[in-house]
Amino acid sequence: MKNINMQDYRKADYPIDEMFVNRWSPRSFAEKELDEDTLMTVLEAARWSPSGSNKQPWRFIVARSEEDRKQFHSFIMDGNLAWCTKAPAYVLIISDTEAGGAHAFDAGTAWGFLSLQAMKQGLITHAMGGFYKDQARETLNIPERFQLHAVIAIGYQDEKEKLEEVFQEREVPSPRRPLTETVMEGKFKA
Repeated sequence: MKNINMQDYRKADYPIDEMFVNRWSPRSFAEKELDEDTLMTVLEAARWSPSGSNKQPWRFIVARSEEDRKQFHSFIMDGNLAWCTKAPAYVLIISDTEAGGAHAFDAGTAWGFLSLQAMKQGLITHAMGGFYKDQARETLNIPERFQLHAVIAIGYQDEKEKLEEVFQEREVPSPRRPLTETVMEGKFKA
């Protein structure tokens, strides 16, 4: 699937940088280590994302060692564990609720920057909402004032044939709804 023709799956209606259309969330990770400099480059991009009142509420808990990844496996739901265990790194994105009402919005923006920089580094990312937040909070000693958002699997893409058959058919870029269903001018329209 590395030689995918993105035009078969996605096409922008307006001219945009191709990185936005080319970024997607594969599940097939190669068993290849991720060096610290590459990971820090990805996190550096996230650090520079826009932030309301410059509060920078995002925090990243990283798991790269086998021991740390096993800790993350303890709270990732089975449906995700079925494909994510080969990823060489995980990042749990959390945000400080004391930073104000935009903390989750800002953390989501940081995830967007992280994912785009990862793609530019030749990596893939896949965000997972399927994890036990209470268990993650307890396992990783996260104070109550932080909201847990997503676990991101980061690594190098492998062939889809290495996935369990049930995931192989889903290992394609997903489409996006047209702007006509997303953009409303003047007021909300159902």
